[in-house]
Amino acid sequence: MTPDDRKYAKSHEWIKVEGDLAVVGITDHAQESLGDITFIDPPSVGDAKQQGEDVAVIESVKAASDIYAPVSGVVAEVNVDLEDAPERVNEDPYGVGWIYKLKDFDASQLDGLLDAAGYEATLGEG
Repeated sequence: MTPDDRKYAKSHEWIKVEGDLAVVGITDHAQESLGDITFIDPPSVGDAKQQGEDVAVIESVKAASDIYAPVSGVVAEVNVDLEDAPERVNEDPYGVGWIYKLKDFDASQLDGLLDAAGYEATLGEG
């Protein structure tokens, strides 16, 4: 089930605003497609990222994939727990499997992202 409390990019990232920060991770669909996640190369704290820019790399037994910034902002925090336990993304992609947090993000760009129903609809497309 895709949570309603966040926005989604067609590239399978989710973003959830929590106060002054925006938490970013990948969707359940993305983690299922990747299979068992073995490594995450997170962004560096302090990196300024533009919407659509690649931010991190996630590796699985099947492939390596880029993770893109759903909105522009500055990396405020990374989920260091994923260094030793990248499988948390498989187990709980919308909870403990978050990947990084942005500060000073462009909230106006959230309007261009999909809601849960809109994201689910894209999954049915070829």
